[in-house]
Amino acid sequence: MTEENKKKPNPIDIHVGSRVRLRRNMLGMSQEKLGENLGITFQQIQKYEKGTNRVGASRLQAIASILGVPVAFFFEDAPGQEAAAGRGFSEDASMAFAVEFCGSPEGLQLNRAFVKIADVKVRRRIIDLVKSLAADDLD
Repeated sequence: MTEENKKKPNPIDIHVGSRVRLRRNMLGMSQEKLGENLGITFQQIQKYEKGTNRVGASRLQAIASILGVPVAFFFEDAPGQEAAAGRGFSEDASMAFAVEFCGSPEGLQLNRAFVKIADVKVRRRIIDLVKSLAADDLD
């Protein structure tokens, strides 16, 4: 392995870390709280989430337990995986986009606020508004 490759995080480690961040954010849990539950620092959680440090098997099992997901969750849509049976390439790309968006601060805020709107008609009008604003940007 060359010196250059040693410094570059493995794509799987980056993916697993991003899934840890996604799930942690979905639960509204801080890096500090997750670290406390694991007995490690929030800086270590940051390194896991960036993919700069690899998560060991026992630690990944503990993270899955704390975040309430199976270990397989962290590997869903990982780079290099074969496309799931019955799904086309366009569906895979849109799913990856949705996961990425939901993991962003804006996506999380939007999702949390949106699900609190009880009136279905109001939610539909918000969707229509967002679509019209996006269409304006395309012009």
